[in-house]
Amino acid sequence: MTEQQPYAIVQSHDDFEVRRYPEHMLAEVITEGTFEEAGNRAFRCLFAYISGENRASRKVSMTAPVVQDDAAEKISMTAPVVQQGNGEPGDDHGTSSFRVAFVLPEGFTLENAPEPTNPKVQLRVVPESLAAVISFGGRWSSASYQKHLQTLRIAVRSEELVTVGTPRFARFDPPFKPWFLRHNEILLDLRDPA
Repeated sequence: MTEQQPYAIVQSHDDFEVRRYPEHMLAEVITEGTFEEAGNRAFRCLFAYISGENRASRKVSMTAPVVQDDAAEKISMTAPVVQQGNGEPGDDHGTSSFRVAFVLPEGFTLENAPEPTNPKVQLRVVPESLAAVISFGGRWSSASYQKHLQTLRIAVRSEELVTVGTPRFARFDPPFKPWFLRHNEILLDLRDPA
């Protein structure tokens, strides 16, 4: 059983949840390709990292989800991350740059996470955040992503919540899992009223 990234449900709505995510660590890679190709390309480097391709030769448990977002989006060392491309994840404009990340298990920090030996793999701290999240099953396609992102945006607007940043796509299952059993999510960070 793969460890899941922890979160607390703040609100439940018909089409989405508002969740609070604690500060966490990511191992991430920036890659080129289509929306569908990016996750698969980056997965190899990230899986090698958690399998011991790091300075400590230490294995790290796999945690779900794998996240993907727009590599063109400028971020600081404390901004959130997932899968996305130039524009948005799922834009059907051919090849884009995507940031794909593994969420590291709870308890990892910049000080104790194994240092990557592959220069493509970078470590980053993501601060606590509030996000609107829609869950859906099925294929990892641009069309499915865009359809569910549109549903989420409309639902968030109807609740008068304010989004910040770019959307993130989260995959919870390995590529070999049948498409009809897969669990996916899209996250939109929200302005935190706290």
